[in-house]
Amino acid sequence: MIDRPSAATLRRLERSSGALATQAVARMDDELSWFRAMPADQRSWVTLVAQAGLASLVEWCRDPGRPPRLTGEVFGAAPRELVRVVALKQTVDLIKVTVETLEDHVSSVAEPGDEEMLRLAVLQFSREVAFATAHVYASFAESRGAWDARLEALLVDALVRGERSEELAGRAAALGWSAMSPVTVVVGPTPDGAADPHAAVRRAARALRSEVLVGVHADQLVVVLGGHEDLPSVVTRVAEEFGPGPVVSGPVVEGLGRAGESAAAALAGLRAARAWPEAPRPVTAGALLPERALDGDPLARAALRDEVAGPLHAAGSGVLETVRAVLGSGGNLEASARAIFVHPNTVRYRLKRAAELTGLSATDPRGGWTLQVALALAHLDRERSLWD
Repeated sequence: MIDRPSAATLRRLERSSGALATQAVARMDDELSWFRAMPADQRSWVTLVAQAGLASLVEWCRDPGRPPRLTGEVFGAAPRELVRVVALKQTVDLIKVTVETLEDHVSSVAEPGDEEMLRLAVLQFSREVAFATAHVYASFAESRGAWDARLEALLVDALVRGERSEELAGRAAALGWSAMSPVTVVVGPTPDGAADPHAAVRRAARALRSEVLVGVHADQLVVVLGGHEDLPSVVTRVAEEFGPGPVVSGPVVEGLGRAGESAAAALAGLRAARAWPEAPRPVTAGALLPERALDGDPLARAALRDEVAGPLHAAGSGVLETVRAVLGSGGNLEASARAIFVHPNTVRYRLKRAAELTGLSATDPRGGWTLQVALALAHLDRERSLWD
């Protein structure tokens, strides 16, 4: 407990508080470049905080046994938005300038003989203000973290449900996302026994400087990645943090407004992934098109029709006939050539053409399987249209 300055000193300090606050703000303007760049309304908030701090100092000196209620008395003078625009380090700079200004004027404010007592009171009070500052920012960070977590969960849930609205962009912007950032959605099992399955995924993504949103949908971990020029590499790293089982990534789309498309493909791929036990981890939803189509996914069926069967039919009977022959012969080119009465080199040329059109090789087991499913579904669709 320190000796209190005299009542006369406190009255002089109280009368001088407005002028001292003004001088402190002027000093901030001279010494702190970031303060000069602040808008006028935010600078006025800082002035209010400085004035409230000096008034609280006077009250505390009158009753030093009462702990100062700084959160309400000092920082309550400005709206909570001030915490959003002034970082903790900057707040420390503001307090430092205010205290230095007051210390410089101790001799002119204090009554003779009170100078040292007032100076010690200022130092002790500034320590209390420092603790209060830490409390304000910690409370804000805690509440902001809880709010961000709720907002993130709502956003991921909306994407999983396929919601497309202008609100999604606003929610994402509040979490620091770029509006047109390339995005992909990754789904898979939650890690076993993880107290916080979100934390490891976030660390892995942010270590690669990728934007990330994480949510749990039923028992599935849903991760939205964006803002990286090589998202597949980020997917590969993040997949290590999922639980045992298949991990599926949806297609890369432009912006969160279309992230629902990526999520739908990834979830459909995860449902069908058990039909391909040897699938790599992670596996793309596009690589699971045949399994997804067999599982009843209309998006996969349409993709096989438009991206595989359609181009082969449009290429002419020769290319389609050759692909069917190769698939029927188990990939034997010579047998295929004999079956359709062409030279083996013609078969090779037509297969190359088919691969250019579809991205699939009929002689590759996985490519052949995808081609078979696509052509079979196209045949069924064509027969249905004839009957309808």
